Amino acid sequence: MKRKRDSIGFLSSLFAIVVGLLVGFLILLVSNPSQAGAGFWTIITGPLTHGSKGVGQVFYYATPIILTGLSVGFAFKTGLFNIGSSGQFIMGAFAAVVVGIKGEALGSVQWVVALFTAILAGAIWGAIPGLVKAYFNVNEVIACIMTNYIGMYLVNYLVSTNKGLYDKIHNYSKSVAETANIPRMGLDKIFEGSSVNGGFFIAVIAAVVIYILLNRTTFGYELKAAGFNKDASKYAGMNEKRNIVLSMAIAGALSGLAGALLYLAGSGKHIEIQDVLAGEGFTGISVALLGLSNPLGILLAGIFIAYITAGGFYLQLLNFSTEIIDIIIAVIIYFSAFSLFVRVIITRMQKKKEDAKAAEKGGKK
Repeated sequence: MKRKRDSIGFLSSLFAIVVGLLVGFLILLVSNPSQAGAGFWTIITGPLTHGSKGVGQVFYYATPIILTGLSVGFAFKTGLFNIGSSGQFIMGAFAAVVVGIKGEALGSVQWVVALFTAILAGAIWGAIPGLVKAYFNVNEVIACIMTNYIGMYLVNYLVSTNKGLYDKIHNYSKSVAETANIPRMGLDKIFEGSSVNGGFFIAVIAAVVIYILLNRTTFGYELKAAGFNKDASKYAGMNEKRNIVLSMAIAGALSGLAGALLYLAGSGKHIEIQDVLAGEGFTGISVALLGLSNPLGILLAGIFIAYITAGGFYLQLLNFSTEIIDIIIAVIIYFSAFSLFVRVIITRMQKKKEDAKAAEKGGKK
């Protein structure tokens, strides 16, 4: 039965990818018919045709969205919807940048301290919706939306009013110290010219750890039980309120880590003062859906979405406007939501067939 569910999940995700790519091709065809074929081929092969640098950029783009995908997927697995990943992401990024700018005295461990600070900040921000859900029965979606905007405006305020953090000329945060950047860990030699660094290894390790936590530990079982039916878990002797809070805190910690890995990548990223929520948080929802909330599936889905993103970047060489590239990527990402819909339909169809067969056997007897 489990193997059958896995095959259905794989087919539904594959369907989402195929439909997304077809819609992308139609947009290319409408915008520039003469180069639509070349443009579509660029999306499919773009990163690979640019050698090791192109592949390295795929891993660079994948790093933060794997972690936000894990954040959303982890909450899904425990019966919660963490739509607050964007707020947790920017809070983690801010904490990492503060340590990265003001913690030069830490020396070679500065980036490590920055990462753990970001994890803590994200966990605290994620725990807030968990607390109001557990103790006041406030829907976590509403609480997460609120914390998203509070986090964004709070970070804008804290950066813009702090002279030690704010670059007034460019209207964004100052650059972090060199010792705050995550080491390349040899990836700069393998993928020469790309922005990839050791953060990708951290993302892979996080996916493995979350998989083990959810599927191989008693603690993971309790978290899933409390999220899906807190009353049943309470009668089973579990602390359902604590588990709900912990689930959201762990989800927030993953998003906070994602923010740190992006802004400490040494790629010139700064926290910009703008009224826009971090896109990585919402991309994480699509990655989680495409990966069916399975940590290892999310790892692959994050790499795929990053691959499409990198391929879309090279579309500029064919004179497609940046807006068209963004539309294509957005369509492919958001069609991943249909994987869940298709999975439900296929499961129902299979159940009807099984029920019909069972009824037929019963009638023969």
